[in-house]
Amino acid sequence: MKHFLKITFVLALLGSCTNEPVETVFFDLDTENGIFIACEGNFMYGNGSLSFYHPEKKEVTNHLFQARNSAPLGDVVQSLAKHGKSLFIVVNNSGKIVVADSRTVEFKGIVSGLTSPRYIHFVSEEKAYISDLYASHINIFNPETLEISGTIDLEGHTSEQMVQIGKYVYVSHWENGEHIMVIDVETDEMVDKMKVPAQPKDLRVDKNGKIWALCGGSYENSDVDSQPSALVRLDPETRTMEQIYRFSEGVFSSGLEMNAAGDTLYYLNKGLFKMAINSRHLPDSMFIPEKEKLFYHLAVNPENNEIYIADAIDYTQDAVVYRFSQSGVLKDSFKVGINPSDFLFANE
Repeated sequence: MKHFLKITFVLALLGSCTNEPVETVFFDLDTENGIFIACEGNFMYGNGSLSFYHPEKKEVTNHLFQARNSAPLGDVVQSLAKHGKSLFIVVNNSGKIVVADSRTVEFKGIVSGLTSPRYIHFVSEEKAYISDLYASHINIFNPETLEISGTIDLEGHTSEQMVQIGKYVYVSHWENGEHIMVIDVETDEMVDKMKVPAQPKDLRVDKNGKIWALCGGSYENSDVDSQPSALVRLDPETRTMEQIYRFSEGVFSSGLEMNAAGDTLYYLNKGLFKMAINSRHLPDSMFIPEKEKLFYHLAVNPENNEIYIADAIDYTQDAVVYRFSQSGVLKDSFKVGINPSDFLFANE
C-alpha cells in the first residue's frame, strides 16, 4: 500500500457537476484505470493543472500534480504523453516538460531549455521528438535520461502534431504554415514536405494507413494566402493529397479525432461532427450540438469509443467535461481545471 497516493484535497464527485465538494482524507488513486486531463490554465497566469478521471467510479481529482508534489506545474499545460512508467507533461509557455511517475504522479524530473514545446512523439525506448510552436527545429531527447541529444532542422518551419508510419514521422506546421514535413527516424533528418491548405494542425492515421490533417485556414494578417479551413487525406507512399474537404468561408474546425477501428473521424465546429473515412463530402448535420456550451477540446477513448468533450465555458473559470457513449448519449459530466487541452487514456 505504500505506493498508493494518500493526500487530502477536494474530490469533486461526478454526475450533477455540483459545487459542493466531498472532502476525502485518504484517497487511493487508481491511475492505471482512468484518464489524465491536461488543463492549460490561462496564458501568463501559471495556473495550468492536471486532473484525473476514473470512468467506472465516476470520480475526478483536480490539481493532482500540485497536491502530490506541493508545487505548481507552470504556465499553459499543453499535452500529455506516457512512456513506460513515466508521465510526460508538456508545459508550453514555461518551456519545459515535467516528468512524473505515471502511477503515483510523484515528480521525477524536467526536460528544460525548450522554446515553446507542444507535443511528444516516442520513436524508441531511448529516443523521442518534441515539437515546438516557435523554434524551427524538433528537439530530440532520451526519455530515460531526460537529456536532449540533438535537433532536427526544419528549414524555417515550426512543428505541431506528429504521427509515424514505418520509419517516417509526419509533422504538421500549424502556425502560419502550409506543409506536412517528413522526418526519417533513422537519420533524424527532414527528407521531404507536402503542401497542404493553410495551418495544418491535427493529424490522425486511419485503418488504411492514410493520414488525415485538419487545416485551420488563414486568418487576418496571417503569413499565408487567404483560404478557408479544410480537412485533407494524404497518401504517405506517394506523399500527395488524395482528397480535400473544404469548409465554408468563416468556418474554423478543430480537434480532429479517430475512433478505435480507424474508420470514423470526429471534429468540432460549434458542435461535434462525425464522418466516415470513405465519405465523399463533409457531414451535413451535427452529431452532438454545442447549444449554449463552448466546445474546446475533444477526445475519443480508444478502448470503447466513448467521446469526451471539454466545455471551456468562458476560458477563465473551471471547465466542464462531458462524457458521451459512442452513440452520442450523455453518460456523465464533471468539472476540471481551466481550458482542458489534452486527454491521456490509461489504455493508450
